[in-house]
Amino acid sequence: MSGGLAGGPKRVGRPRADQERPESGRPPREELLCAAAELFTVRGYAATTTRAVAERAGMRQATMYHYFGGKEELLAELLESTVAPSLVLARQLLADGKRPAARRLWELCRSDVLQLCGGPYNLGALYLLPEVAGSRFSQFRRMREELREAYRTLLDATSVGEELAGDKAGLDLRNDLVFGLIEGVMLIHRSDPERPVTVFAAATADAALRIAGVRHE
Repeated sequence: MSGGLAGGPKRVGRPRADQERPESGRPPREELLCAAAELFTVRGYAATTTRAVAERAGMRQATMYHYFGGKEELLAELLESTVAPSLVLARQLLADGKRPAARRLWELCRSDVLQLCGGPYNLGALYLLPEVAGSRFSQFRRMREELREAYRTLLDATSVGEELAGDKAGLDLRNDLVFGLIEGVMLIHRSDPERPVTVFAAATADAALRIAGVRHE
């Protein structure tokens, strides 16, 4: 669940002169994020050093520190990038009261799956890292909780919300099941990465609504 890989404040100091790498056309900051995404998901976060990230990005370790303070900062930005786009869409869907809530919930589920599984790296697997419980990742956790609450608000506005009116625990459980399915899809996708992501996302959204007991309007 994501923002863009580029952006954010730069480190104080003189970065290297070539702001765009000719090999990929990406600016150094984005190149570092792409390198970190690959190494964290393939090699593992604990086993990846900042030197390895810098070398994979085609620059010296000292240059990397002009853009990021270390591994935690790289990981935090990658994690937030998985949630930010879905959160933007969720806010738009919550504000759109003209269409049925079930349809809007389906769209959020589908978009979230596309976000988690549509890229070249399995960034959703990083959610399971014990380091994510640290204070450096509080912003990511707040974003993720807001997204979870958006799911809950949309679910509450469906026929299920009417049927379970007054049963907060029951609605919370169904929301947790839906949210858990969406975040767990990266494990399913990893078992068959050649499966078309658009088909997979739509099927997962259908399944999420069935799990919640929502009639797809």
